[in-house]
Amino acid sequence: MTDPRASQRDAYGLILEAIDTGLYKPGDRLVESELAERFGVSRTPIREALQRLETQSLLTRDGRSLIVASLDHNQLAELYVVRGELEGLAARLAAKHATPEEVRLLRDMLERDKALERNPEALARANRRFHRQIHLASHNRFLVQQLDLVHRSMALLATTSIAADGRGTDTLREHETIVTAIEAGDGDAAYAALRDHISKAFVTRLKLDAEAVEAAE
Repeated sequence: MTDPRASQRDAYGLILEAIDTGLYKPGDRLVESELAERFGVSRTPIREALQRLETQSLLTRDGRSLIVASLDHNQLAELYVVRGELEGLAARLAAKHATPEEVRLLRDMLERDKALERNPEALARANRRFHRQIHLASHNRFLVQQLDLVHRSMALLATTSIAADGRGTDTLREHETIVTAIEAGDGDAAYAALRDHISKAFVTRLKLDAEAVEAAE
């Protein structure tokens, strides 16, 4: 017999992934029947997943319909402030608590990701994996939980800042600095490197948003 809780988790994960990968973008309307048909899941777990996503502010109401939420300028700034502090803390703790194997994995990921420098979409996915590994290497379950919430909200950004000219190269260089600090066990340097990395990504995001507004005028 199929576990209904498994179906609910699957429905939630499928919709969240669809938002994260850009299949559904901010402002897109999510229709229960269409989602059930697309993902091959019954409407009950889809309905429960939508309610959960609305509770997490990833979806918002537009009349009687649910649409993918969007972030205004202030919300974006608030998100990056929190992300910078939490990511920096994760790097600091990783420098202290990461096992040799976890540090080796970070180095291996960095070397492998260099081949993706000119592929923004693939590099963006690799970037998420890289950051997730640092979160896990912090060995602090409560911090990991909070960062999971932050990164769910990051899915509401319609484009990746890595798509900006030169940002892929800069991202890899910044990752190199972060890994080097973690390898050295230098918590202060790891914190500063990751905070700087997030700050630069935020600046790039603001430039992309400004260009989008200008193009639309």
